[in-house]
Amino acid sequence: MNEADFIARLRTLPLHPGARGLVDDVAVLGGLIVTSDTLVEGVHFLPGDPAADIAWKLVATNLSDLAAKGAAVEGVMLNYPLRDAAWDAAFLDGLAAVLRAYDVALIGGDTVSLPAGAPRVLTVTAFGRDARAPARSGARAGDGLWVTGTIGGAGAGLAIACAGAGDAALLARYRRPVPRLAEGRALAPLVHAMMDVSDGLLIDAARMAAASGVAVA
Repeated sequence: MNEADFIARLRTLPLHPGARGLVDDVAVLGGLIVTSDTLVEGVHFLPGDPAADIAWKLVATNLSDLAAKGAAVEGVMLNYPLRDAAWDAAFLDGLAAVLRAYDVALIGGDTVSLPAGAPRVLTVTAFGRDARAPARSGARAGDGLWVTGTIGGAGAGLAIACAGAGDAALLARYRRPVPRLAEGRALAPLVHAMMDVSDGLLIDAARMAAASGVAVA
């Protein structure tokens, strides 16, 4: 079963009203904005990527989803597979760095023991607060489509990581992305729809259009 078919089946299950039909970046539970992202070794990061950078990326991708709703960050929960003491310690160093950089508190989570050689699967759930949280399904005919920052830096950084040499600034775009929390809070009161660009501009613009019942032209 592919991802689209699996999600379609999920949408037939009893859904909480805050799930927004499983078409948004987040769920809305009362005053809380909730999002969860998973990084898989060999899929979302390279086995040779520094553990501290992976910790940063894991948290930053979740904070980016909150930024895409204009949310103020409340805290994060971590699910973590223990496997190698040195790698785990370096991961904790990176986790401390990203939490301090964005003034984020750790709420809790879970740990499991991972067999040697098994790929790491890392999950963070992030919580934010906001009175509005524009949905990706709120776009209207005639709206302009805008992007903060530049597109393609993380992809270029991945190519550099694979090659082993290249521009350090682009490599940082891949390994230590910067969630646009301030921009999100500034834009949320002004727009009809918002979403995080994680899979490319064309793909994510089409998803916003489909969720909103409009077209991108």
